[in-house]
Amino acid sequence: MDQALNILLARLLAHRFIPRRDPLARRALIDEGFRESLEHRLNECGLQLLENPYAEYIAVGLKPEMEDWVFGEGENWLSNNMGLPRDAIALLVVLWALIVLPKRERQIARAEGAGDTQSDMFGEQKPITHGEEIAPGVPEDAVYADFGKKLGGKARFSMNLGQLAKLGFVVRRNKMIQEGPLLDLMIDYAKLAPRIIEGALGEVLKLSGTRIAVEAEPGDDEALDDSAELEA
Repeated sequence: MDQALNILLARLLAHRFIPRRDPLARRALIDEGFRESLEHRLNECGLQLLENPYAEYIAVGLKPEMEDWVFGEGENWLSNNMGLPRDAIALLVVLWALIVLPKRERQIARAEGAGDTQSDMFGEQKPITHGEEIAPGVPEDAVYADFGKKLGGKARFSMNLGQLAKLGFVVRRNKMIQEGPLLDLMIDYAKLAPRIIEGALGEVLKLSGTRIAVEAEPGDDEALDDSAELEA
C-alpha cells in the first residue's frame, strides 16, 4: 500500500490533478482503508484531497486551517496562490457559474432519474455522468459580449482567459470555453453557489439566458468583484 500511496501522492503533486477513472484515483475513492491512509498523509502536510462525485478529476488543496499561513503572509491577504489578478478571479467566477452550475443541475437530474442517490460514502457504485454531453461549454464571443467590458476589455479578457486555460480551469477549443480539470474542484461549491444564485450575478445570468438550479433573488451588488475561494 505504501508504494501505491507514494505514487498517487507524487502524481497528484506533480500533475496537480488526475482523472477519477485512473486506477489509483479510483482505489482512493472506493477503498476505505486506502482513502484513510491517503488523507492521513495529506493531513500531515496541511493538505486535503479535493474530490466530489460531480467532478471528473481529483486533486489536492490546502486545509482550511492552513489558509492564514499561506494566504495571510505580508500586508495583503492573497486571494489565491496562482498569481491571478482580480479581473481574472472575476472571470473565473463567471465561467464557473456558466459551466458548473448548469452541469450540476443536469447531473443531479440524471442521477435522480436513474435512481442513483449517491448515498454511499464514495459514490462509485453508479458513477455520475461526466463529459461534454453534460458540460458542453460556452462560446467565447458570447461570454465577452455579456461580461467583457466589466472584466477589463478585450485584451484583458483574452489574456485572463488564456491564463485560466494554462492553469487547468478551462479548455479553449474552436472558440468554445469548456470545463477544465480544476474548475469543479478548486472552488467551494457550497460557499459560492448560494452567493451566485441568490445574488446579483444570478440575476445577470438569468438575463443572459443561463439556467441555474433555483430562482435567483436580488442580492449582493458586488458579486462580480468577489474573489472565488480557491482551495489550492
